[in-house]
Amino acid sequence: MGAGAANWATELENQAQKLGDKPFLYLVYEDRFISFREMDENANRVANYLLKKGARPGNGLAVLMSNSPQFLDVFFGMQKLGMYINTVNTALRGEGLAFIIDNSDTKFLVVDYDLIELYESVKDNTPKIEKVFVNTLEAPDDFVVPEGLLDLRGAYDDDVSTQKPDIEFDENSILILMYTSGTTGLPKGVISRYNNNVVDRIRPLAELALPADSVYYTALPLFHGNALFITTTMSLISGCTMALSKRFSASTFWEEAWRSKATTFNTIGAIIPILMKQPERPHERDHKIDHITSAGCPADMWVPFEQRFNIKIWEAYAAIDGSGLIMNFGDGPKGSVGKPLNSVVKIVDEKGDEVQAGEVGELLFYVPKELEGKVEYYKNPDASKEKTKGDWEYTGDLMYQDDEGYIYFVGRATDSMRRRGENVSAYDVEKVILKHPAILECAVYAVPSEMTEDEIMVSLRLVEGMEVSPEEVLAFLQDKLAKFAIPRYIRIVDDFPRTETFRIKKNELKDVGVTKDTYDAEKEG
Repeated sequence: MGAGAANWATELENQAQKLGDKPFLYLVYEDRFISFREMDENANRVANYLLKKGARPGNGLAVLMSNSPQFLDVFFGMQKLGMYINTVNTALRGEGLAFIIDNSDTKFLVVDYDLIELYESVKDNTPKIEKVFVNTLEAPDDFVVPEGLLDLRGAYDDDVSTQKPDIEFDENSILILMYTSGTTGLPKGVISRYNNNVVDRIRPLAELALPADSVYYTALPLFHGNALFITTTMSLISGCTMALSKRFSASTFWEEAWRSKATTFNTIGAIIPILMKQPERPHERDHKIDHITSAGCPADMWVPFEQRFNIKIWEAYAAIDGSGLIMNFGDGPKGSVGKPLNSVVKIVDEKGDEVQAGEVGELLFYVPKELEGKVEYYKNPDASKEKTKGDWEYTGDLMYQDDEGYIYFVGRATDSMRRRGENVSAYDVEKVILKHPAILECAVYAVPSEMTEDEIMVSLRLVEGMEVSPEEVLAFLQDKLAKFAIPRYIRIVDDFPRTETFRIKKNELKDVGVTKDTYDAEKEG
């Protein structure tokens, strides 16, 4: 491989040479540090071990793993060989899980010891997997690797070299397949290549916004773009310490942030109301955090969140299947995702004509012809063509822009409903419903109507220990929403089907539809 675009492995190699024993990774759940040098040596170990077991440039490797240093060892290590990785969502089950593994054409799989049964449940439907490695490094001492599977622990034996293997590979080859969440349809594998990935695109932001003495905390899963494409990448580039939690827990979140001495973290819109509706925690203001980066912070919770937790919010908009970035560094209006950062955008109506300031339309990012940054979906050329038309990348998100150029998120284009001759944004309805103090989370979606339009349904998850009836919810909404936007159907649930990044899978809720325990305002009213 010649000199070209940076990737995560080359970035780690450079930082290991410069920073050596400086802590790169802090494992919050083990109270243990791993240096830049150790991370690079462990990545080399994994690369040499995979090479010994038959892996070659261009081979695919799927990871069915929770957050751990071994996840990153595999992630960095496979890049030393010119392989590609498929970061699998561990919340998937059944056909959805089998599809993502099989569709990616990967020959190798690394699975955590406690997720072996999950893999076994789809083994018969993933015949392309030839070798399976089990991550046993966090397993109990009495754990035994099932017959026929390999132990990843072998990569850390003394006889495995810590030197980078001498391997040449094509820089145009695939580096990552990261599948979309599939909240509204079949997941699509988003391609990142060795000569076209986010490392160099994120570099200006990392150098601008993340000092080298930062501690960047994340409780989000590494298989998702937020933790891997943002937290890990920016930490590498800036040379700061990344504090890794095993998983998000509302009850221990602030204690972990305090214990790790975090100076910043990322959050997503679904987490903001969960944290806001938790009882007061000992360390929720006693921390070193100056600002955080949010994606989808509810506008009405922006100021209360900042005031309660003594934190400034920066808001960002991006997507794993997109090439643009919009940022609000806390200096724009609350509720705005900000202004484009090194991007050109326009907002268009259904005909493709640019709308005026204040008018809602679909957000498009400009993709110059000379930039090889157009979105690719694996084995799905039709979806690739639909995503990028001419010089413009279609986001599928509805936005509007004010007179000063600040952009505001309205909702997904696929999340719009038509009721009584009016278009209704699920996002707008959800924002209002979440103002009720007893409602922790909600999902608004369309269900079939007896007429030709949609009926609106909402599923609610309540704050622990609190109660509210469907009638009380309707009464709460009467003076806050137009009559046509008030849900007809209300269902109270214990939890939602969701991705590991806490996004609610509305497609599954739609499939379930109106159940026996659903309140129907037209029948009850």
